[in-house]
Amino acid sequence: MTTRKPTVFPALDPARYAPHALHSMERMWPETNCYLDLWIEVLSAQGLAPEAMLGFTLTQDFEGDQFTFFKVPLEDLEALYGIRVTELAIFDRPERHVIEQISRGRLALLELDSFYLPDTRGLTYGKEHGKTTVAINRLDLDARELDYFHNGGFFTLSGEDLEGLFQLDASLESLPFLPYAEFAKFPVEYPAAKMIRETAWKLLRHHFARRPTDNPLRAFSSVFPDQVRALAERDFGFFHKYAFNTLRQLGANFELLGSHLAWLNNAAFAEPERQALRISEVAKSTQFQLARAVSRKKFEPLMAALDPAAEAWDLLMADLSQTLDLSREAA
Repeated sequence: MTTRKPTVFPALDPARYAPHALHSMERMWPETNCYLDLWIEVLSAQGLAPEAMLGFTLTQDFEGDQFTFFKVPLEDLEALYGIRVTELAIFDRPERHVIEQISRGRLALLELDSFYLPDTRGLTYGKEHGKTTVAINRLDLDARELDYFHNGGFFTLSGEDLEGLFQLDASLESLPFLPYAEFAKFPVEYPAAKMIRETAWKLLRHHFARRPTDNPLRAFSSVFPDQVRALAERDFGFFHKYAFNTLRQLGANFELLGSHLAWLNNAAFAEPERQALRISEVAKSTQFQLARAVSRKKFEPLMAALDPAAEAWDLLMADLSQTLDLSREAA
């Protein structure tokens, strides 16, 4: 007989939760994107090293209108930590599926409306509707309470926010609420730290082989000024969406790559780490230049703004190529 569990990780308390160092306000990009930020905190809450999963950041590319919205591959989560993530079919009320998965010790990950998430206060909470991924640790429908991982932390909500998230007051005639959902199944025992580190090395080589063929910074630079000219003609609120999907994804991705290389703790990675952080720094400074260009409608300075980052990408990949070949030979 299955024992019903009200929470997946009972020891967690939103009031006492401390975010992982990867979400420190001292970093250039304290938050990255909702999906990866969520996994950083879920892993940290289990005493696991989230830095181990970040080798996939080598594969980020420029996709024409945005940089890759980088998400940890699900096969990497299983290889590193033994965590299996599978799509959750929603054919009943979503909250019923969530409660069933919690009862089995599984986290449900759902794309929900940030309008109802109080941790986004000052940004989208009560102001703007938009999808974002959360992982639900506890759901109490009687008390109208929910504890959840989102972005760089672990939070709680209740009352009307819960009702809005799950459209509990929707009429029977309204269209059904069917969010995209996944669930995470956790192993009885996590792999040893030594095995996680060895797997991280293998995945770094795997993802290095999957890196973009051409420099994505140069591809972005070639269209950046024209994109910003078009951006300047739109409502200023669109600026934040554009910056998030271009410069923020670029900068945060490579800052995390730098953290991954630092965590691997190999002296040969010192220079690649420096180049990764250089890309992150340039993306940050270019974001400020972008804001000025839009407000002043002067776009010429943007033409060369990313040149140092493009050069750093070339150096990073060349250094890693040599380092990974030497480490393979040594192994």
